[in-house]
Parts: sequence; C-alpha cells; structure tokens
Amino acid sequence: MIESLLVANRGEIARRIIRTAKRLGIRVIAVHSEADADLPFVAEADEAVLIGPPNPALSYRNTEAILAAARSTGAQAIHPGYGFLSENAEFARTVEASGLIWVGPDADAITAMGDKINARNLMAAAGVPVAPGTTDPAADPDAAVTAAAEMGYPVMVKAAAGGGGMGMGVAVDEAALRTEYDKVRAFAERMFGDGSVLIERYFPRVRHVEVQILGLADGRVVALGERECSVQRRNQKLVEESPSPAVSPELRSRLLAAAVRAGEAVGYRNAGTVECLLVPRELDSDAPGSEDFFFLEMNTRLQVEHPVTEYVYGIDLVEEQLRVASGLAPTFDPDALTPSGHAVEMRINAEDPKRFLPGPGVIRTWVEPTGEGVRVDSGYTEGNTVTPFYDSLLAKLIISGATRDEVLDRAKAAVAAFQIEGPKNNVPFFAELLDNEEFRSGAYDTGIVSRMR
Repeated sequence: MIESLLVANRGEIARRIIRTAKRLGIRVIAVHSEADADLPFVAEADEAVLIGPPNPALSYRNTEAILAAARSTGAQAIHPGYGFLSENAEFARTVEASGLIWVGPDADAITAMGDKINARNLMAAAGVPVAPGTTDPAADPDAAVTAAAEMGYPVMVKAAAGGGGMGMGVAVDEAALRTEYDKVRAFAERMFGDGSVLIERYFPRVRHVEVQILGLADGRVVALGERECSVQRRNQKLVEESPSPAVSPELRSRLLAAAVRAGEAVGYRNAGTVECLLVPRELDSDAPGSEDFFFLEMNTRLQVEHPVTEYVYGIDLVEEQLRVASGLAPTFDPDALTPSGHAVEMRINAEDPKRFLPGPGVIRTWVEPTGEGVRVDSGYTEGNTVTPFYDSLLAKLIISGATRDEVLDRAKAAVAAFQIEGPKNNVPFFAELLDNEEFRSGAYDTGIVSRMR
C-alpha cells in the first residue's frame, strides 16, 4: 500500500481523501493557497505546504508548486480529487515521469475521453449507444447548420474540450444555432484553450443517469451501479441518488454492461464515471437505434457524488482508488457485487436558494445534522471564510436508508437541522425540493429546477 500521499486539492474532497488515507495508516500531505490556510483540511493533514496565492492558476493548478511540495515532503503518490488538475493528462504524465504514483486513470485514458468528439467515436466503436451528433468538429457556423439539418432541431452546441456543465448552448433553429456556435466557440477558446465545437441532438425532457466504474489492478473493469443526477441548475448537479428511481432491472443491466464496455475500450484503471442521458422511447421515437440511453461523457476521476455509491455498495471508493494505484486487489469480490438500500446526496452551496448566485462570506454559525443514516462531508466550519476564488460547494449532505421513502423522510429532518449563518446558502432550496411532488414521486427529469423556479 502507498505509504505517503499528497492531496492536490482543497475543501471537502481533500478532507474526504485525508480521512480514508489516515485510517489506512498513510501519511498525508495537504497543499493549500493563502486563502485556505485556516480551513479544516489543512489542520487535519500530517503536513501542509503553502503553494501560492488564492488564484487557482498560481496554486491548485500550479504543477511546479505541487510537485515541489511532493519532493520536499517525500510524498510517494498524488491524489488529485476532482476539478483543478484531476483530468489534466499532462499533469498525470508529469507526476508519473517524476517517479510518483498517480491515483487515477493513466494519461492516455484521460486524453482519450477528454475530447467529447473523440470519446463519442470511441464509444460508438465499442458498441455503446451515442446520441445523433457530429463525428468531427463543426469547423464553422455553416458546418454546424448542415449537421443540424441532418439530425433535426433542437440541437446542443458543446465545447468538445468542456466539462462540468460548462460550454453548452441549445439552439432551436438556424439563427439560434449561429449565435450559440459563436458563443460556445469563444467560451471554449477562453476557458479550455480549444475552440472545437460538437453538435448533438438535444432532447428537452431527459434524465441524467451515470454509472460508477472501477478499473481494477488486474485489468478488469467493474460497474458499481448507477446514480440519478437530474436535479440540476445551469447543467450542474445539485442532488444525486442511487439507485435511480427511473431505471428498471432490465435497463440497469444494459447500462452497466455498456459502462463496462466503455471502460474496457480505453483500458481504464481506477475510478471513473460513465455519464448517460436516459431518453424514454416515446420521447424519442424518431431517433435511429435508440436504446433508451445515450453516452454523454466519461469523467476520468472521482465524482463529487461518489458517497451515494459507497452507501449502496458498502465500500470506500477512495480506499479502492488507493488499492488500485498500489497494485492491490479490491476489498470486495468483483463477482459478487450486491447493492442494498438507497442513498441521496445534496450539495450544500454558498449561493442564494432562488437564483443560485454565489454568496461568499464569513460563517458565523455552522451546525451539522446528525443521526442514523446521516453523513456530512464538509469543507468548512464555524469561523471560516468562504472566498470567491473557488467553487461554491460548502458541504455534501448524504442520507442513506433501506428505502427511498425512508431516505427522503430522513433528509427532510436533516435539512431542517442544518444551520448555516453568514454566507448565502441553498439549504432552503432542498427543504422545498423534498416537499415537491414531482421529486417525491421519482418521476422527474433535468427540467425540474427550471419548473420550480
């Protein structure tokens, strides 16, 4: 097993990784910016290294500073968490070239799945269903219009190198497509350094369902069930649950098998997520080859929402990541994976609960809920300052139980008990959602937040 680990991240995910690593007897090194010096993850690590100012480009995305911290502390391995450098193939290559262990998929897999067009083509070749879309970048607005005419409106305009719900636009006709193309291309060049644009069929009433995969040290790829991720604002997730209330046993079997094929197609190792759009046939009767779901993208890292899978399968995904990176067998029997119960995660963000706009500030009160089936993965505590430099995620409230109804009832009580004063936060939104009939029924889709707002 790895003996020393540098966590190249911050906040709740850094604390999450530190917790498991220390349980396994691994010495843990945290890196932090000047803005994060007083956050809990810094104090909880065995060692902590200041790597730069608040600007992420000069700290958490600063490859040289992170590698220098690893050298100075004698770290054996680097875990990137999610975001920042976690899906940066060049960083992964540099880490391994430096003689360190990279806790994640290899750089070739990250590269293969990092470009949405390349990923779509790879998945289609592996027999994974993909939505109608371009197999090459749309070189200009005219090419985009031609592609849209073939597949039919509405269409989604996507940055091929994008991720995290960024770099997307919907067009319902040619005029809107030309406008969205220019917007997405400019955004992609600015944010990702790559202006390549993908045109894909857009389905207005869909569910976002993803499958957790794990590439084992022996070369096998296993699927650890699905997660429902359809409660979103601005294409970014707010709530995840497992199992999905929309997935039948027959569909689950096909989803998981497709996700395994996706991982095998790129020789995947470590934790990853195959994201799909669930499209009921009656909503998509004109789509050739529809199999009820389409491949969306693969996230080559640990997901924010991994705790719901941990509860349903009774495993620690961070421990499994560390075991794979160490060349060890998993703690579970890959041939006897048995899910049990239900789990829901709510992302507690520093944003107002109506318009979801960021609201940083000093945390004057922080009281976490407790009780059976209640887990809080937090990045902050009372007295900390939520700065505007990073993602607005404050904590994840994870609720587990035997049934979905039991989980939702526990979630209502936990949300009512979660007290945060100081920065704006979206806890009131979850209280509203848990009383929403559409959500309670399980028959919701990615438009539920828009309908609530």
